[in-house]
Amino acid sequence: MDWDDLRIFLCVARAGSLAEAAKSLRLDPATLSRRIARLEAGAGAALFLKSPRGYALTGAGHRLLPHAEGMEGGARAGVAALAGDDRLRGRVRIGAPDGIANHVLPAVLTRMRASHPDLGLDLVALPRVFDLGRREADLAITVSAPKAGRLRVRRLCDYRLSLAAHRDYLARHGEIVTRAALRGHAIVGYIPDMIFDADLDYLGEVGAEAPGLASNSAAVQLGLIRAGAGVGVVHDFMLAHAPELRRVLPGEVRLSRAFHLSRHADAGGSLVTRTADLLAEGVRAEIARLEAATES
Repeated sequence: MDWDDLRIFLCVARAGSLAEAAKSLRLDPATLSRRIARLEAGAGAALFLKSPRGYALTGAGHRLLPHAEGMEGGARAGVAALAGDDRLRGRVRIGAPDGIANHVLPAVLTRMRASHPDLGLDLVALPRVFDLGRREADLAITVSAPKAGRLRVRRLCDYRLSLAAHRDYLARHGEIVTRAALRGHAIVGYIPDMIFDADLDYLGEVGAEAPGLASNSAAVQLGLIRAGAGVGVVHDFMLAHAPELRRVLPGEVRLSRAFHLSRHADAGGSLVTRTADLLAEGVRAEIARLEAATES
């Protein structure tokens, strides 16, 4: 694919309309429309849904987006390398759900700081959605992709979740060999009226009853399960940190979700963009490493 066409694709994806992208690129909308059509023809797929409200990415567009952003990041890194200094300087605030904040991001951010000692990183770990419009964070990791606001959103990676319980709990209460056998077991999960993202509503998908012990925090739920409180849904990357837990119904219950990384459309500049690229690369690698460890 022609990089110049991909550059236009990125600009339209971020602006959400040909008119806004045309202003940024100093090209006329008709030219942009022809270039997008050429890119779609080459890709063999529609990349945008066109409507009176603007241009929205299709599924194919979302799949292309991180690769185009990777090329953009590589180009910027090359320019920085030619200048003789590729290190990041400044401070970036990252908002994330407490599960990934506790069990994935510490290793990722530590490696980022080792490579860029002048980069300051604030990690705000809260079980809620961050308001990028109010600048609560420069970058936000979410499960569902945000729909509202002028945001630039990329899909980070898929991750898996499993039913799990402490081995001592299973020894006391017996092995669970069918979904029906979950009934009567103590269930750990989210407080139903405090689920801040619809994709976190796991128990209905699993077929479990309402939780007897509940928390709005994934990390607290893990602590309860590790204490032998009952059976609950656990991120596979968390299981790598809890060897005393065992999967329940591993051949039957395996959930899949995705993390997304967002920033405000106006939060431009090399610092936030390059930090986002490093964060995305690091999260993908660390989740892959942790999930692989649980399979060994």
